[in-house]
Amino acid sequence: QVQLVESGGGLVQPGGSLRLSCTFSGFTETYWVIAWFRQAPGKEREGVSCISSHDGSEWHEESVKGRFTISRENAKNMVYLQMDSLQPEDTATYYCACRRGPGVTLVPALYDYWGQGTQVIVSS
Repeated sequence: QVQLVESGGGLVQPGGSLRLSCTFSGFTETYWVIAWFRQAPGKEREGVSCISSHDGSEWHEESVKGRFTISRENAKNMVYLQMDSLQPEDTATYYCACRRGPGVTLVPALYDYWGQGTQVIVSS
């Protein structure tokens, strides 16, 4: 059974940083992609960043480029999202998701498995 569990969310002031973690299990395919999505109340879910297992290929939503960094530790089944220079607009519930195959994408419908989410609040 495939499972993904997010952690690391919390309350942070504007300009601060958070590091989110995603632990996944039950997924033994050679090629996979892990992505971070977020959803604010009343808004649609949007892609943030994603990374592939085999070559580390990445893709990022335009608004987070230069501020967020995605990384992986395959041996530990862990993917991280380092978030710097956080802004109030980044406030949302953040989800990690996984799909089979090597292609990087931030289209939510193309992801097969989802975690329960971790809340990030950026406020003074």
